[in-house]
Amino acid sequence: MSIRVLVVDDQALVRGGFAMVLRVHRDITVVAEAGTGVEAIEAARRHRPDVILMDIRMPEMDGLEATSRILAEADWDVRVLILTTFDPDEYVYQALRAGASAFVLKDIPADQLATAVRTVADGGALLAPSITRRLIGRFTEHHTVAPAVSRRLERLTDRERDVMVAVARGASNTEIARQLFIGPATVKSHVSSILTKLGLRDRTQVVVFAYESGLVKAGDHDIGR
Repeated sequence: MSIRVLVVDDQALVRGGFAMVLRVHRDITVVAEAGTGVEAIEAARRHRPDVILMDIRMPEMDGLEATSRILAEADWDVRVLILTTFDPDEYVYQALRAGASAFVLKDIPADQLATAVRTVADGGALLAPSITRRLIGRFTEHHTVAPAVSRRLERLTDRERDVMVAVARGASNTEIARQLFIGPATVKSHVSSILTKLGLRDRTQVVVFAYESGLVKAGDHDIGR
């Protein structure tokens, strides 16, 4: 079964380019294109895509509001992959908080775009650790943790917190298993439990929550290369 994709960008050339790149893959079907946030909402309702490639700055309605509205009303499993030129701005951060699963740079190599779509469709995270730290760190530097957010951490066991910290630092399940001396299947079970207990959508929201709850602080660990 192919992955159904909606491509959203206000620049027709860029939008068409992404669609063309994806259409060559047999396991991916571009079901629609949209040039504004309003069009994106309408297309999402009509075509019920699995993944939406979403630009942020668009006329009528930006990608941030469109993402929030689509995910709020969706009664099917859809994931949003943010397209950005990446000057790590607050719009991208807010989109992640709104439920977007990941972001990629608009100059992503063609052969990596399909991989990104498959990763997101499969529920995986697509946040380079070094970029994640710069992005989230910038907007949580002076962030005060709300008591309600802090209390949600109490739902987790100590081991689940360890796993959450590792996920936030960009570790894969295999790397977490090696770090914590447990099996990959056990890590997967812990991640699933974290998602359920905290009401999070995917690993990307785990990363955001880890920073916003104060469990992980930007700059407290050297990640990336």
